[in-house]
Amino acid sequence: MAWFYLVIAGLFEVGWAVGLKYSAGFTKLQPSIITIVAMIASFYFLAIAVKTIPIGTGYAVWTGIGAVGTAIAGIILFGESKELIRIFCILLIIIGIVGLKIFSKTAS
Repeated sequence: MAWFYLVIAGLFEVGWAVGLKYSAGFTKLQPSIITIVAMIASFYFLAIAVKTIPIGTGYAVWTGIGAVGTAIAGIILFGESKELIRIFCILLIIIGIVGLKIFSKTAS
């Protein structure tokens, strides 16, 4: 169950990272509130996950999910670059995340 919570934390991280763009530096109220709620939820689920998952693994996976998800959201929502080398680098992060899950010593 800890890995499930970690994925949820990572998805909320994507949400708050994208929310930062929409909040325009916390100058727009509704996007700012949504961003702050997503931040709190992300940290909450991360905290639950690392009760079982080693902190180094949990934090790396959490930031990896956030980085990959935010990069993909940037491509889809904000028209950021889709260059092949950029996609390749995103895939390298995904490989790292999968590797950390596969080689983790936790049973969760």
